[in-house]
Amino acid sequence: MSQEIVKHATCLCGEVRIRANHVSRHVGACHCHMCRKWGGGPFMEVDCGTDISFEGEQNISVFNSSEWAERGFCSQCGSHLFYRLKEIKQYMIPVGLFDDANSFSFDHQVFIDKKPTYYRFANRTKDMTEAEVFAMYAPEQEEAGS
Repeated sequence: MSQEIVKHATCLCGEVRIRANHVSRHVGACHCHMCRKWGGGPFMEVDCGTDISFEGEQNISVFNSSEWAERGFCSQCGSHLFYRLKEIKQYMIPVGLFDDANSFSFDHQVFIDKKPTYYRFANRTKDMTEAEVFAMYAPEQEEAGS
């Protein structure tokens, strides 16, 4: 049986609706500086792949946050909608946008070496440092810029 499922999500005001056809059941936390700056804390996300559709697209604003990624938000209520890898169009959606979030499992953290000392999760997770993330995912010419 597949670990991926179809899910629906909405922003706070409901003007943007998301249908993600291949949602991972695994929640990750990103502790990089940009994610913490963007949301005031770690980015708790679910990998939703590339098969995403939006209703209310006229309410989506996109911020070009790096050479490889962009971040979307609702221009009406400000809800964070996605982190998208530009080259492959892969979406990471904030887990809090899904109404049925209890079906997810928090199992990994990235940029763990950038996490500030004032918080700590009790969950046992697979943890990756900034160097490990860039070694695995970044194009060779990219330098760590979080």
